[in-house]
Amino acid sequence: MSEKPLIAITMGDPCGVGPEIIVKALQAPEISRICTPFVIGDRGAMERALAVCGATLLIHCINSLEEASTAPQGSIPLLELSRLTQADLIYGQPTDVSGDAAYRYICAAARLCLDGRVAAMATAPISKEAMHRAGHNYPGHTELLAELCGTDDFVMMLAGDVLRVSLVTIHEALADIPRLITFEQVLKTIRITAAGVARLTGRSRPRLAVLALNPHCGEGGMFGSQEREIITPAIQAAQEEGIDAVGPLSADTLFYFAGQGAYDGVVAMYHDQGLIPLKMMHFDDGVNITLGLPIIRTSVDHGTAYDLAGTGRASEKSMLAAIRMAAGMFCHKTFE
Repeated sequence: MSEKPLIAITMGDPCGVGPEIIVKALQAPEISRICTPFVIGDRGAMERALAVCGATLLIHCINSLEEASTAPQGSIPLLELSRLTQADLIYGQPTDVSGDAAYRYICAAARLCLDGRVAAMATAPISKEAMHRAGHNYPGHTELLAELCGTDDFVMMLAGDVLRVSLVTIHEALADIPRLITFEQVLKTIRITAAGVARLTGRSRPRLAVLALNPHCGEGGMFGSQEREIITPAIQAAQEEGIDAVGPLSADTLFYFAGQGAYDGVVAMYHDQGLIPLKMMHFDDGVNITLGLPIIRTSVDHGTAYDLAGTGRASEKSMLAAIRMAAGMFCHKTFE
């Protein structure tokens, strides 16, 4: 491996904006300065994206990872794992074949990371429906990667340059949230977040804010007891382990201060509590990170955007940020 980290970029759903945002991101001069990227995907889909985006880059198919660092200037190294037909490349109409291809891109990148052959992986958006039709029944990247890595201790974080927010619960009905907030789950999330934010920032002891579940931190039990019975004890346990975590804090005021850089990371209790403010600040450049894995994985924080696929208008900012963040996390790997 060259001195610059080797980053595997999975193409995602061939019928969405993944190929286009990858092409546009890899045109940025900064990428070649900070890492050696290569794409795992389909040549037909990538060449179509070049045309759609009016890019002057060329596709350079590689047979080994060593070839990625020696690819001609102005080219995109591609590890070709599929040869999809025109019927499987219709914008906005993924098939079981394209769904299976996206699944195989992810598995290949994860294996390369686990084997230590690449530094990190950055993923373009997938169609969960297409993957399901192909027989791969996962809610998304996160659960698939957790299985491939053999771990149940993972945390979803969305991050930008200012806000970094992890979630105690992820995609759950609001009615189920209170019973899912347990001492063990909150403490686990704080621990994994502390380690992950250390990697992101290079700070060995990042400062974390932990949110309350209920309004006004439960108002002494009037609005709920989770703060007193679960969240506060979990924070205290984390502090005893040397983690710089404070709370529980009310979400309605905390993000004002977090948005000004007062904290390195925020632990939210549920999806919308944490991600609404995150996306208000980092809608274009937010990055989805799976913490707790033995590998580095970043992703765009948006979906396949079928309505934009084929137009060349999809923003590459999140993809660019995901690649940049993956390289940065590798450089900070000593802070695990």
